[in-house]
Amino acid sequence: MPPRQPAVEDFPANKVTLTLTPPPNNQPPTNVLILLHGLGDTNSSFETLGRQLALPETTCISIRGPKSLPFDLEGFHWGDDIVFDQASGVMEFDTGFTHSTRVIAEDVIKSTLVEKCEFRPREIMLFGFGQGGMAALAATAHFSGIDDLPNPELSGVISIGGVLPDNIRISNLRKCKTPVLICGGERSSLITSTALDRVKNAFEFVEVRHWKKAGDGMPANREEMTPIMAFFARRLKSIRGIPKGSVEIS
Repeated sequence: MPPRQPAVEDFPANKVTLTLTPPPNNQPPTNVLILLHGLGDTNSSFETLGRQLALPETTCISIRGPKSLPFDLEGFHWGDDIVFDQASGVMEFDTGFTHSTRVIAEDVIKSTLVEKCEFRPREIMLFGFGQGGMAALAATAHFSGIDDLPNPELSGVISIGGVLPDNIRISNLRKCKTPVLICGGERSSLITSTALDRVKNAFEFVEVRHWKKAGDGMPANREEMTPIMAFFARRLKSIRGIPKGSVEIS
């Protein structure tokens, strides 16, 4: 049987807050794209991104980080704790991802999308920005280690400026087969050679794109968006094909 369109009511409300964007023109879904926002944001911005992408036959699920920021700051985060760098006062990205990893991998993907809505893992992709990219990689690595899944390979992971968290154990004996695309700036980037080595030790297929700019912001033009759209075209299943044109990210 083909998978069915998920509904918000399918997901455990006590564990996850999310919004759903069905495929364009009410097409039946053959893919799911899970969108994970950056540190201090909400799922609303990536709900907009899902509509902008308008990927054929793809349901977009924008998930809100499980924990709110402290001190009456707006926005949410994916970490287990809040840690500030003592020198700069900037909030740290990598503060443990145990809770968010289990929610995404077990409650969202396995229990709801695979078991309840009958998607195959190969039909589910993750896209994360910054700390959300770290959560996406962590959840994918965790999902690949679930013992009762016959084929834990997901469609893919796209991480913008996010690398594998330090608390994720790496085993060279069992690399995750889900393909990964990591994008970031040439300068002032978290995508360092050391960070990439950790990702490549955990995942069998890793593609890296360094944009000609400083920092790891979201793609801002056609050149930066092209490798992402090419990854969609290779990994998402679609009768109609993935659009080849650029997508404006606002």
